[in-house]
Amino acid sequence: MRRLHERYWDELVVIGVHSPKFPHERETANVREAVRRHAVRAPVVNDTAMEMWKLYGVSAWPTIALVDPRGSYLGSYPGEVDVRELSAVLDLLIADFDAQGAIDRTPLGIAPESAADGSPLLYPSKLLPGEDGRLFVADTGHHRVLETRVSPDGASARVVRAFGSGRADLVDGPASESAFHCPRGLAANGSTLYVADTGNHAVRAIDLASGSVRTVAGTGELGRTCALPKTGPTETPLRSPWALLFVEEILFIAMAGSHQLWVLVADKDIGVFAGNGREALVDGPRAEASFNQPSDLAIGMGHLFVADPEASAVRAVSLDANPQVLSLVGRGLFEFGDVDGQGNEVRLQHPGGVAFQEGKVYIADSYNHKVKRLDPTTGHVQTVLGTGRPGHSDGPFERAELWEPDGLAIAGGRVYLADTNNHAIRVADLAARTVSTLALV
Repeated sequence: MRRLHERYWDELVVIGVHSPKFPHERETANVREAVRRHAVRAPVVNDTAMEMWKLYGVSAWPTIALVDPRGSYLGSYPGEVDVRELSAVLDLLIADFDAQGAIDRTPLGIAPESAADGSPLLYPSKLLPGEDGRLFVADTGHHRVLETRVSPDGASARVVRAFGSGRADLVDGPASESAFHCPRGLAANGSTLYVADTGNHAVRAIDLASGSVRTVAGTGELGRTCALPKTGPTETPLRSPWALLFVEEILFIAMAGSHQLWVLVADKDIGVFAGNGREALVDGPRAEASFNQPSDLAIGMGHLFVADPEASAVRAVSLDANPQVLSLVGRGLFEFGDVDGQGNEVRLQHPGGVAFQEGKVYIADSYNHKVKRLDPTTGHVQTVLGTGRPGHSDGPFERAELWEPDGLAIAGGRVYLADTNNHAIRVADLAARTVSTLALV
């Protein structure tokens, strides 16, 4: 839509209609943060009661509805639309209505809302602990990656380096000249930090010795197929890579846009590891299984653990000779809630992050504003911290408030949380059972 808006800025009026799936998404404050986070420049209507959804006969997210200058409905395009196809239709419509003198080109004078001006972080998403107290932060809204060093007491972190100019773009080169677009997932292999550059549909690599950035996978364009590629990594279009994880020398990629897990081997070979590309909750052999915008990865007990948010699920993928996908939590695309317990009774709401430690999977239950803990062997889930109300309050686990937590990193007896809508890193001390806010200096 952004491309269409820019191309037809004088003729096309874009109005976003947010028809919510999750209870969390019905709250206008949460919708406003999403609009700011994604830098949406068009006005957005919060269709809380799904009235416009029903009026236009919509049955899928996303859907584009075309309305002519007189307010008459012309038709709809469900799913992700080919920009070239829609542009051809718009060219014909604009020429037709222009000939009738029906297009009003008066500017609307609508400016997008700004987000958290002056904050050290802007919608941080994923974290990665390193050696010697280092903590890497995907400062997603600022389009950069930070290398920080956390103080021994966990109260503060010093920013050592920033990678990325802060401009949303795809540029390789020295740290200060390079550019990312909404970077998220992070993974390290030796002295190289890999970055899921989501907005660029690419995987980037940062040489931590020199600070230089290079592209190792993706073309910068959105891929149009879920099929196994037959080209090299940098000639293969990707679909919104969201999270990364190294297992030995293999880089696993949570490819949210194609509902799959991919692998990149030695920066030379890329392909699909699991998922058939359909958005569904289907277990079984890796090639037959289905995911739902997989958004984070963790490793433990011989399995990949996957945050599968659109199904409010946590999945496990065995890393043996015959990998199988199993749902540990989650019942389907429209089964969600906030229920601790055992097995099928458990409900999450759009979990965005996972981390593994000592036989347990820690879950960022994003839309419930909580951190929960899953025992993969028993299926038992319990809340660790968070009241369930969006907010920013430090203190004991049971009174702490978060606002859409995302990435998790566990190090030194602490869980570091990317508290996305609070533009902060929170620190959960597992021994003291208290939450604090990390001060960036």
